[in-house]
Amino acid sequence: MKDILLIGAGKIGLVVADLLVHAHAGRGAYRVTVADRSPSMLAAMEARRHARLTTLQLDVADRGALRAALRGRFAVLSAAPYHLTVQVAEAAREAGVHYLDLTEDVAATRRIRELAQGATTAFIPQCGLAPGFIAIVAADLARQFDTLDSVRMRVGALPAYPSNALNYNLTWSTDGVINEYCEPCEAIVGGNLREVPALEEREEFSLDGVLYEAFNTSGGLGTLCETLAGRVRTLNYRTIRYPGHAAIMKALLNDLRLRDRREVLKDILEQAVPATLQDVVVIFVTVSGHKNGRLVQDTYVRKIYSQALHGTRRSAIQITTASSLCAMLDLLAQGRVPQAGFVRQEDVALGDFLGNRFGRVYAVEEMARAA
Repeated sequence: MKDILLIGAGKIGLVVADLLVHAHAGRGAYRVTVADRSPSMLAAMEARRHARLTTLQLDVADRGALRAALRGRFAVLSAAPYHLTVQVAEAAREAGVHYLDLTEDVAATRRIRELAQGATTAFIPQCGLAPGFIAIVAADLARQFDTLDSVRMRVGALPAYPSNALNYNLTWSTDGVINEYCEPCEAIVGGNLREVPALEEREEFSLDGVLYEAFNTSGGLGTLCETLAGRVRTLNYRTIRYPGHAAIMKALLNDLRLRDRREVLKDILEQAVPATLQDVVVIFVTVSGHKNGRLVQDTYVRKIYSQALHGTRRSAIQITTASSLCAMLDLLAQGRVPQAGFVRQEDVALGDFLGNRFGRVYAVEEMARAA
């Protein structure tokens, strides 16, 4: 049984802990300690009452306490806000434990890559949906081509029943959403690596009779730009929303200059935009290139809806994000991914991921229908 320290008892951490402690012991069991500085968040976790689940009040800023909590662990999983990930990764390097996170922050991932140099344990950042699973899908499609032309990745976590001007409900970290709307975005344009602005290059497309918009956001590509550099003419990632969302967010961030007052914007959104568990995750990846001398296109499409897991209703973004992190941990524990240094999401075979007991939620047909 492997001991895991999970940092963060929020929306995603709660589901990660649930999945890991309910994993069948015969296929590899985990003992999970969930750490958070909030007593109220930990109380909600303790209500799960499982023999392999314990909690620990911990402030990540207390480096001594964090190092002590890491002692003897197999791995640490960071489900904390993106601005805390580097502190956790630095402590993992000092303690010599495996490290996995969910961050979409580009700067944090660059620092984690530096920490991974010469490490005797694995550093696997960006283990969520996007970045994360989306890179595994795109890389798998790309491997089937003789030469590549374009890789276009589109992902959205959307309310199943939008009912406000933003056409949006809070299903994810508010800090994370604001960050990806503000920071520069990586892309390959005309064969060259570029930084492109967030919320720009808006497009519309229809899927199953529903009209969507998509626009640049930061962090979703993970390390794919580097992996496919010199091999592809166009590579980009855009977030999917319902039409009209981007225009309102641009007005808030740019015209009202709330990109410089993110705490104010966070307060506005959390006070005015309701959260929901009735959501849908839309995954839309299109790759074009040449096979046997012909220009062809392959597309991967998936819709995943909220479902009940272990007797509790969970949102689609909770299910997909938590399952991705757990699947990567499982593959690491099974020796299916490198055991030391920096590990990229696209190094994982899609078949291995979907065949995993946690990753299979992306392939289960029941998850693709509204309950």
